[in-house]
Amino acid sequence: MLMEIESAILLWIQNNLRCDFLTPVMRVITTLGNGGAFWIVLTLLLLIFKRTRRMGVYCAASMLLTLLVVNLCIKPLAARTRPYELIEGLQILVSRPHDFSFPSGHSANSLTCAWTIFRLAPKKYGVPALVLAVLIALSRLYVGVHYPTDVLAGAAIGVLLSEVALRALRRPLRAWDAKRAA
Repeated sequence: MLMEIESAILLWIQNNLRCDFLTPVMRVITTLGNGGAFWIVLTLLLLIFKRTRRMGVYCAASMLLTLLVVNLCIKPLAARTRPYELIEGLQILVSRPHDFSFPSGHSANSLTCAWTIFRLAPKKYGVPALVLAVLIALSRLYVGVHYPTDVLAGAAIGVLLSEVALRALRRPLRAWDAKRAA
């Protein structure tokens, strides 16, 4: 039943939302999430500057946690086949990913970093980060490489792991700051 609903959603997106204007935009947006490239570069930039270094540490920790949990644990265990391999008529708009479908790594990595920024930075930076993360997640449906539940689960896992990193590092970073101030 769920598979039928998800298939219908992906085919509806393909038949009703894809257009000559939006397709190149969504390809660019989805590419920003490839390998977490955009978020890794952003994290490195945050780590460079003293004023944003703490946020960079939190982003790096949450993305590392996401890599371990999503890519090394959940994806191999779930071993969900990509939708374009099962849904007749679904055409993908990007090259075929080589890993499993569940959960969406693009969604998890984007949301874990964006949520961290949203929680730590002024909203004028946090809100755009979240908007970009959501667009990256939704682009995975548009290009036909994930089921809706892959994207939802990836997003939820990303937010959860961001919160784990924020809580886990709070005390050690305070201790480190206290040591440096002494």
